[in-house]
Amino acid sequence: MIIETIVTTLNEAGEANVAPMGVTIGEGVIVIRPYTDSATCRNLIATGVAVVNLTDSVRVFAESAISHPQFPTFPAESVQGRVLTDACSYYECSVIDTETTTPRATFRCAIVKKGVLREFVGFNRAKNAIIEAAILATRVRLLGTESILQEYRRLADVVRKTGGEQETSAMQYLQEYVERQPR
Repeated sequence: MIIETIVTTLNEAGEANVAPMGVTIGEGVIVIRPYTDSATCRNLIATGVAVVNLTDSVRVFAESAISHPQFPTFPAESVQGRVLTDACSYYECSVIDTETTTPRATFRCAIVKKGVLREFVGFNRAKNAIIEAAILATRVRLLGTESILQEYRRLADVVRKTGGEQETSAMQYLQEYVERQPR
C-alpha cells in the first residue's frame, strides 16, 4: 500500500529538500520511488539517507508539490537529515538498495529510527481532496490545465463542504498555480 508522506533529503551542501511522495512502508523497510530527474533522487544517491515524515498538515503537501518551500525542521538523530517540525511521526531511513535505470528510481531503505511528535488526528474528506489536488498539480504538463481545473471544481466543492481554513487556503494556492500554467 502506498502512503502519502513528505520526504526530506539533504543535498551535498546540507540544504534540505521537502517533497510530497507516496512510499511503501513495510516491516523495517521503506521503498521510495522518486523520478530520476528529481532533487529527491539526486539527494538519495548523494547522501544515502532520508526522513519520511507523516503529517496531517495538507498545506505542507500543497506547497511542497509545486514549489520549494522551507518548513521548520530539526536534525534527525540517527541519520544526516531533517525532520519536519509539523510531522506527526517520522522514519529516519538509510538506503540499502538502489535501482535507477527506469524513469522512476527505486530506493529500498532500512528504517533506522522511528519517532512520534504528536497524535495523528486523521484526514477528513477535505484533507484527502487537497492531497489529490496536489498530486494533480504535479501532473499539469501531462494532463493539461483544463482537465485539472475541471477536477478541481469537484475537489473545491468537497473542501467547501468539509474543510477549514487550512484546507481552503491550500486549495486556493493550488488552484492559482494551475491557472497560471499554459493552456
